[in-house]
Amino acid sequence: MERNELYPVFLKVNQLQVLIVGGGNVAEEKLRFLLKSSPNATVHMISPMYREATITLAEKHKVTMLKGKYRKKYLQGKHIVVATTDVPAVNEKVYHHCRKRSILVNVADNPPFCDFYMGGIVTKGNVKVAISTNGKSPTTAKRLRQFFEDVIPENIDDLVKNLNEYRKTIQGDFEEKVEALNEFTKGLVAKKEPHED
Repeated sequence: MERNELYPVFLKVNQLQVLIVGGGNVAEEKLRFLLKSSPNATVHMISPMYREATITLAEKHKVTMLKGKYRKKYLQGKHIVVATTDVPAVNEKVYHHCRKRSILVNVADNPPFCDFYMGGIVTKGNVKVAISTNGKSPTTAKRLRQFFEDVIPENIDDLVKNLNEYRKTIQGDFEEKVEALNEFTKGLVAKKEPHED
């Protein structure tokens, strides 16, 4: 059986420089996805044209929009790049330029040219759940995201904040603190017993 070997991380993109190459539908989708999860992300875009909706979204979030064709000079100081143009040769050029500079890159809809995927994300306050299908099925990730949005309670953030305060009051060494928190949160994932008929 094939196995998802991706390593999930949560990036502080407000402290990193992100570049989106392209200004069409896919660029807007990637920008919207990024800003929904991280509204204060530091994002630059380069494209000869931009959709009106993209311009509106970018202006709202202080995204830097450059007009013109992609050149490798735009990679200067960037940590993450997303290539979204409708010209495969340009996207692949972006990929190879990024790989030479050790910049993480995602070429939209082209898994072999991706260092990372943008999966489904559920956010409720401080709680964030990321879902990956290893680039195989974004639709499945979307459906799982909808499922988790329904099952994770709205008040989960209150619980997280309360547990953080409780954690500060626990005495003892690290292991004792972990044990106390494990005991306290056991009910969160209690297995339901099957109904007897």
